[in-house]
Amino acid sequence: MKSQRKCKICSTFFLGRKDKLFCSVRCKNYYHTNLRKVTNNVSISIDRFLHRNRSILLEILGKNKVQIKVSRTVLEQKKFRFKYHTHYHINSKGKMYHYVYDLSWMQFSDDQILINRAKS
Repeated sequence: MKSQRKCKICSTFFLGRKDKLFCSVRCKNYYHTNLRKVTNNVSISIDRFLHRNRSILLEILGKNKVQIKVSRTVLEQKKFRFKYHTHYHINSKGKMYHYVYDLSWMQFSDDQILINRAKS
């Protein structure tokens, strides 16, 4: 059954299905285009932080090392952002590894951070 609805963009009243949100294709396209722009801007910003974090971890770890223990201040001085990571894993001892793509870090103590290269 068709009912009178209010367009989400231009607030015009229109007739249509109960689940219809827009009065025209123009309003629908406008909504989705702007939604995509906002989403892309946020994604790009977060992706920059993730790549920067990975670069910092890789710089400290080097090419040949599998793991290294460093002071937390070393990461802080390089502007490492601890809240940005791709995923995490809790091991059998209850320790949480924070991953940034293929590299991970774990808070070893209040001062020490253990950086690992993920096993391929």
